[in-house]
Amino acid sequence: MAKLITHIRGLALVAPWLAYLLLADLLLSLLLPFKILFPNTVYNLSSRIASSVWRWIQHIFETRNGAVITTSGDPLPEGESAIVVANHVGWSDFYMIQALAIRAGMLGRCRWFAKIQLRMVPFLGWGLWAMGMPLVSRNWVKDKAELERVFRGITERRWPTWLISFSEATRFTPEKQVESRRWCADHNRPQPEHLLYPRTKGFVTTVQHLRGAPHIKAVYDMTIAYQRDRQFHRAPTMWETLSTPGLSRARGEGGGGYRFHVHARRFPIEDLPQDDEGLAKWLEDRWVEKGQILEEKRMKWAQ
Repeated sequence: MAKLITHIRGLALVAPWLAYLLLADLLLSLLLPFKILFPNTVYNLSSRIASSVWRWIQHIFETRNGAVITTSGDPLPEGESAIVVANHVGWSDFYMIQALAIRAGMLGRCRWFAKIQLRMVPFLGWGLWAMGMPLVSRNWVKDKAELERVFRGITERRWPTWLISFSEATRFTPEKQVESRRWCADHNRPQPEHLLYPRTKGFVTTVQHLRGAPHIKAVYDMTIAYQRDRQFHRAPTMWETLSTPGLSRARGEGGGGYRFHVHARRFPIEDLPQDDEGLAKWLEDRWVEKGQILEEKRMKWAQ
């Protein structure tokens, strides 16, 4: 009975947001024909629409469903454009990054690397296209034209942006970690704790294209951690984030028992290596440090 009530509650919370999402996608799609003539106006309007959609779902997660997100690390300057990299555990990673984006006044300026297949989805895919989301196949040769399109708007028009990617390219699972360990052993690479080895080509391409844009000031490295009871890296499902009340309340008190944490580091972009090999090694080093941060968090939560 309790689960049924939770599901009904979730539907009641999500249904108005889904209706608004459909309206937002329609509005974004209608903006698409005007993008060639009025690119700056379309970018700014689409950012406002996206901000309202994302802020609403963040409200469901944090306020209505009681998720308490703790943070640590470097302060992120308000209104600063940056390249953002993060580890990927689950759907709720989006909430973690958006929480910091709200504090920095950049929620509507978030642009996420998304799968190219979404381009063919009516309204949703068209809306992503209108917003300037990079739609990629993860084949960086095939994606060259798409990336140049996205990077051109950022560099030439100086659009304020958080350009966000999950550098592992897939969600963390114990099975995928075994594959990552095997690959690292075969290629003499360090295997970071609680993570998959990062894919560096996308990061290198992004930095090399955007480091010439005067308003792109930094790379933000975000380390995302979860725990439920004693299970480290146990993130809630998408439906749990939308339906479960008291997500951060103890399970013994009828809550979800989840802990949510994000650690942010800010690196001035001019301090990064200039060459491709150096940038790849830089990202590898960050992932090794991320693993250490996650292990420290695991030990602290275990006490």
